[in-house]
Amino acid sequence: MKKLAITTGDPGGIGPEVALKAVIRLRSDFIPIIIGDRVVIDEALELLKAQNLNLLCIRPEQVSTIDFNPSTIYFIDMGLLKEFKKCIPSREGGYASVEYIKLATDLAMKRTVHGIVTAPISKTSLKMAGFTWPGHTEMLKELTGADDVAMLFYAPPIEFNDFLSIPEGLKVLLTTIHVALKGVPALITEDRVFKTILFAKKATELFGIPSPRIGVSGLNPHAGEEGLFGDEEIRAIAPALRRAKEQGLDVYGPIPPDVIFYRAIHGEFDIVVSMYHDQGLAPLKLIAFERAVNITIGLPIIRTSPDHGTAYDIAWKGIANPSSMMEAIRVALRVRLKH
Repeated sequence: MKKLAITTGDPGGIGPEVALKAVIRLRSDFIPIIIGDRVVIDEALELLKAQNLNLLCIRPEQVSTIDFNPSTIYFIDMGLLKEFKKCIPSREGGYASVEYIKLATDLAMKRTVHGIVTAPISKTSLKMAGFTWPGHTEMLKELTGADDVAMLFYAPPIEFNDFLSIPEGLKVLLTTIHVALKGVPALITEDRVFKTILFAKKATELFGIPSPRIGVSGLNPHAGEEGLFGDEEIRAIAPALRRAKEQGLDVYGPIPPDVIFYRAIHGEFDIVVSMYHDQGLAPLKLIAFERAVNITIGLPIIRTSPDHGTAYDIAWKGIANPSSMMEAIRVALRVRLKH
């Protein structure tokens, strides 16, 4: 039975709640090791009226020896917090959430656990605590010594009705991520697009697809219409596609952004390379807002997370939906690194 380290994220957000809810519902499928602070987890148990849950405190060095027991949830108390602030970012919360991630990463690097699933953290809390990482991705890149990383967003299989289903889900890899829209065109270079296509190949390997069909989006309306609406397709995207084809990759594009996702959900592509954040995530969240998963590609460990934030506005009310966290756990159990 696989072990997963699950961090509780920013204490003030919905992370502790969705982590507990997800583990309680899925604990028969794996061995969960929750990493957090006792004061936070106790309040979350009280919130969920789950004080009778069999939560067994262990030390990090004990993780390698524990056995599967569906009635037991293992918990590592970091002992960092005596109290915490709810529903707002805080310096203490930022510091604690980083320490949770460091321990989870260490367990995964030692192969003591199969992978890690991280609950949401706050960029504001990180900054308040003195950290300069903008988020998990950059932090994990540094902690693991990875050369380069990318963010894969995954919508699990969905059946809408008798006329439309997405049996393999939707996988989207972004060429640019958290960049102002006006700054995107300058970042669409041949090398950057080519590197993202290579990451798309790595991403599908995690899902056991050795020869993926990779659809690559254009940047401009109608994919530039032969240069009428911009030249990024001609100058950068098409040359990157040629390089990928020379390396034997099965790539298609540049495809107009308004049709590529239609073609993808109808089975033409195993993964879509999108040029910028909202171009790729708007269609993905339309079909799977509550179930989408973020997977970091390029790490020497498996890391997944729910595709949502700390949601301070609904935190500590007992109403947070754990669906995305549950899917993140399922994906972490499903995928395998290619060593």
